[in-house]
Amino acid sequence: MTIPIRNTVFDKIKDAKRLTDVELFKSLVKDGHALAEDRFNKILLDLEILGLITVSWITKDERRIEIVIAEKPVDKIKEQVKETMESDYEASFPGVDK
Repeated sequence: MTIPIRNTVFDKIKDAKRLTDVELFKSLVKDGHALAEDRFNKILLDLEILGLITVSWITKDERRIEIVIAEKPVDKIKEQVKETMESDYEASFPGVDK
């Protein structure tokens, strides 16, 4: 079973964190993944629509590709409830000191 080229492209971007489209294209060709330019652009567009990468223009002919790092928001109330439940659980064992 082969890995879709979109996953390969995303893995290369994820490994580098930030690179240009020229560097990425050369890296893909070096690894034996020859793509047409329109297919390459379509893959980048798909990954950007999915919110996995950002693509911005550096010069007229070169783009910067960066990985999007999504941080999970911390719900303070849930964290507080979790800590309270853990302390209540520990306190439910009589005669055991910390």
